[in-house]
Amino acid sequence: MSKINRRDFVKLSGAVAAGAMVGVPHIAKAGSGKKVVVVGGGTGGCTAAKYIRLMDSSIDVTIVEPNKHYYTCYLSNEVLSGDRTIDSIRFGYDGVKKYGVKVVHDYATSIDASAKVVKTKSGQSIPFDQAIVSPGVDFKWEAIEGYDAKVAETITHAWKAGPQTTTLRKQLEAMKDGGTVIIVAPPNPFRCPPGPYERASQIAMYLQHNKPKSKVLILDPKDKFSKFGLFTKAWKKLYGYQTDNSFIEWMSAADGGAVSALNAKAMTVSAELEEFKGDVINIIPPQKAGKITFDSGLTKGDWCPVNKKTFESTLQAGVYVIGDAASAAKMPKSGYAANSQAKVAAAAVVDYLNGREPGEPSYVNTCYSIAGKDYGFSVAAVYKLSADGKTIAGVKGAGGLTPGDASAETLKREVTYAHSWFLNITSDVFG
Repeated sequence: MSKINRRDFVKLSGAVAAGAMVGVPHIAKAGSGKKVVVVGGGTGGCTAAKYIRLMDSSIDVTIVEPNKHYYTCYLSNEVLSGDRTIDSIRFGYDGVKKYGVKVVHDYATSIDASAKVVKTKSGQSIPFDQAIVSPGVDFKWEAIEGYDAKVAETITHAWKAGPQTTTLRKQLEAMKDGGTVIIVAPPNPFRCPPGPYERASQIAMYLQHNKPKSKVLILDPKDKFSKFGLFTKAWKKLYGYQTDNSFIEWMSAADGGAVSALNAKAMTVSAELEEFKGDVINIIPPQKAGKITFDSGLTKGDWCPVNKKTFESTLQAGVYVIGDAASAAKMPKSGYAANSQAKVAAAAVVDYLNGREPGEPSYVNTCYSIAGKDYGFSVAAVYKLSADGKTIAGVKGAGGLTPGDASAETLKREVTYAHSWFLNITSDVFG
């Protein structure tokens, strides 16, 4: 693969989401009576369903998804600062249906790879020849004493965007000036590695303009995080980081930042060395693959092992796992990674149903972070399959990271790119 510079890659990645099929070897029209069921109507699931229909309109494709609307996690942090409305990250399924995809609003409870049927909460049994699973993440509630799904209705994680995002925003608005917002970050691996730190930035921006005596405290079980240098530089410039008047304080694992317990009534969290009291607490728990993957025999440990060429499960033949739930080597658990993986899996499914060997895949990812007004940065990467087919690794010289010495104009432009990317990918995913 020839090298491309980072600026060209960012332009390409924004445009390619709207129309190109990453990893799709060719277009096919053949056969009849072929059924594919896609479990999960998020970024990965909708992309896979749509592109299967684009590649072979004879294939019957059904999405099983309980919710009538999907809220994107990407750019949801802007809702917390007030720079974006919750409605702007909400998408329905009418666009996907225009491609001939059927959408069943029901909970998928199990995937039987032997009988080739997806069973649902309402009692439906939906047959398939091939199935694609894109369930996102679930949470390891047991990791933090005193925290569970019920408590999370008020002490939110907001790591699945939607109602909890709105709740967290309202809590920030109601907090008195001089209050402390505690963000408990999760251990690796987790959905959207830079997300907690972008969230801290967006909340700090809101506090700076509306509650200037307040601050954000990040308690972290890690000693470093994604885009560490870019975030800390932004925090120093925008929010007085590491000064007495900083809007953001970050406590690493080495400093005792790992949280073990929550007292919801007292609004305190217990870390390794001390207890912290917050006016607003946002706990992002440790994560694992979505529940249905455990119920369907698709997991090894916390995640789902897959054939890196096709994303077919290595544990259940004929079932493909994409997005956050999959073990995808060097690819992060991000929305754009799920979009890219979905196209690879869709192509493999079409090839399989038409009696062909899957083509050679390629994969991409772009991740933007908006740290403040007119201040953004990104990481972009192109990936390829190793010669032995066991690893997905970055292509040297392709993609890149926003330079640490980027100009103010470049940082401002990154915000524009981020918003453009959002429009492109959501158009690509949801039609």
